[in-house]
Amino acid sequence: MMVYLGLGSNLGDRFASLSRAVDSLRGEPGFKHLAVSPVYETMPADMPGQPSFLNAAVFFETCLDPYGVLTVCGEIEISLGRVRTVIGGPRTIDIDIELYGDRVIKSETLIIPHPRLHLRDFVLQPLIDLQPDLIHPALNTPLTKILCELETRYIIERHPLTL
Repeated sequence: MMVYLGLGSNLGDRFASLSRAVDSLRGEPGFKHLAVSPVYETMPADMPGQPSFLNAAVFFETCLDPYGVLTVCGEIEISLGRVRTVIGGPRTIDIDIELYGDRVIKSETLIIPHPRLHLRDFVLQPLIDLQPDLIHPALNTPLTKILCELETRYIIERHPLTL
């Protein structure tokens, strides 16, 4: 199954946190053919006034089910110092499952596609960079169309470094 993750960091050495997250994902035995988007500098979406973020996306093939991917992402976040104190607050690393193939999942512990995917240019643009023809499976709409119609923009600039 093709899986797309969103990565973000706005505490400490943001680029190093993203790099370590990507390295950890590349080291996972159940993840194959990992590709990484460009990195974007972005304004915070949920809590204004906190430091700006660096965001990127990755995609890979896996035989893990969505809950297995969620477990791996949580373990990587913890290993990189993620502490959940305030919802939407600053974080060393955030790893979200944005898409899991074309599946739509709504459970108490997991919602796929990510429930705010269609509202955030800092998630849409890196996903489009990886796969321009992606379709939002719940909305049945191309991500490129969703991005073009967004009114709120958070991306400040494309970051010069690559992961």
